[in-house]
Amino acid sequence: MANLTKRDLVIDISKKTGLTQQEVFDVIQLTLEGITDGLATGKNVELRNFGVFEVRLTKKRVGRNPKRPQDEVEIPPRAIVKFSSGKIMRQRVLQRTEELRSKSVA
Repeated sequence: MANLTKRDLVIDISKKTGLTQQEVFDVIQLTLEGITDGLATGKNVELRNFGVFEVRLTKKRVGRNPKRPQDEVEIPPRAIVKFSSGKIMRQRVLQRTEELRSKSVA
């Protein structure tokens, strides 16, 4: 199963809307930059029925080099992006449960 890329989205949206691929690309790019800028400035990004992006801080932890497990390295806290899916996305993805379950057994 292939991944869905930004290019795939541009082509699909262009066909459905009649906009040029360049216009659609510009809108998608500006949307992604807006999400990134919002997160970088400390705002959560909420897209109704899709989900919420938020920045969280990981805890400080101890890591080990697999080649030298006796050496412990302190990994400092850092900011990460967390995504929580919205209700509609969660329901649609949930419909794939049986398909994925049968593939993991096979």
